[in-house]
Amino acid sequence: MDLNFYLTWFGVITLGETVRYLLVAGGMFLAFLALSRWLAPRKIQDKPLKFKDVRREIAASLVSCVVFAGVITLTIVGLYTGVLTWRSFQLSVGATILFQIAMAIGHDTYFYWTHRMMHGRRLFRTVHLTHHQSKAPTALASYAFSPIEAAVQVGFVPLWVLLVPTAPENVGFFVAHQVIHNAFGHSGYELAWPGFARGRITQWFATTTHHDLHHSEGRYNFGLWFTWWDRMMGTEHPHYRERFDANARPLFRRRGTAQAAPVAAAGSQGNA
Repeated sequence: MDLNFYLTWFGVITLGETVRYLLVAGGMFLAFLALSRWLAPRKIQDKPLKFKDVRREIAASLVSCVVFAGVITLTIVGLYTGVLTWRSFQLSVGATILFQIAMAIGHDTYFYWTHRMMHGRRLFRTVHLTHHQSKAPTALASYAFSPIEAAVQVGFVPLWVLLVPTAPENVGFFVAHQVIHNAFGHSGYELAWPGFARGRITQWFATTTHHDLHHSEGRYNFGLWFTWWDRMMGTEHPHYRERFDANARPLFRRRGTAQAAPVAAAGSQGNA
């Protein structure tokens, strides 16, 4: 085994993960900050931004990038040494889209159940508390995990590709879209249109409000991509749709109408 070869991989992947986080999460944070006055009607929690929280989110996320790179590098070591095998193949455009949906469903299932486990009393403080220090998260909190949680989070992709034959483009698209989705979910602003949480199809997709309620109250909304696990297992916030309706308001005020203040989704932290 050429140690320098794998150390080079580790350095390149760490740099790549860091740049990806700073570009997507950092860029989204700065964009929302610049547009904060215009987007004020869509702000979920009426809490002031504290830069000590911003620094903490960035610091924890950079540590997570190193952990992500470590897990990916170990996977590469396993593939090159033959300990692990990755069965890949090419798909048509239509099949690639369907497979991408299947991968998202698989990840949502993995995330929901590992997330609920991390809210158990024995694991919450040591594994998940770092992430929940952001009660009113920003996009920068998207990777703000403890090292153990970061390893669990990144573990889905190597586990999936080792168990399920996966086209390389599916992995690339999933990784690219996942960081964007995660940053939006922690942004603190609801950008989905009014009625989204009640639509026949769209009601099954998690919104920023859905995940923000998890940060502010802790006991509900463990899903990431979709809402069906929370609905089936009775862990969806009982007032989620009402909170969403309050957040998904028009950005412009009509003449003669008053603009209501943002509904704060504040609550006590729970470890359900």
